[in-house]
Amino acid sequence: MPTVAVIGASRDPQKYGNKAVRAYVRQGWKVIPVHPTAHAIEGLAAVASLEEIHEPLDRISLYLPPSIGITLLQVIRQKAPIEFWVNPGAESDELIARAEELGLDPINACSIIDIGERP
Repeated sequence: MPTVAVIGASRDPQKYGNKAVRAYVRQGWKVIPVHPTAHAIEGLAAVASLEEIHEPLDRISLYLPPSIGITLLQVIRQKAPIEFWVNPGAESDELIARAEELGLDPINACSIIDIGERP
């Protein structure tokens, strides 16, 4: 079972950070929601930061504004995910350029669609 960390996971079912959690679960992924204050999202234990994750990640999927996401790129790099997805609304030219400088090879597209779901 592949593992994904959803950064910007949300308790609000209307937000894409929540839709992503549900979509990954439906597709059989192990999902680790990342939210600074939530203890659980969609019944899954949430962590406050990536630093709390101590297992390999197949994918990190980013659902935060670019001004916040760019501050997390070093930690994302340290986690060495196989894939790093920057979802619509989370991207900026600066974030993508910095991620590339760090060797993250960001995928700038909707990760929900990639796994065969419709957001």
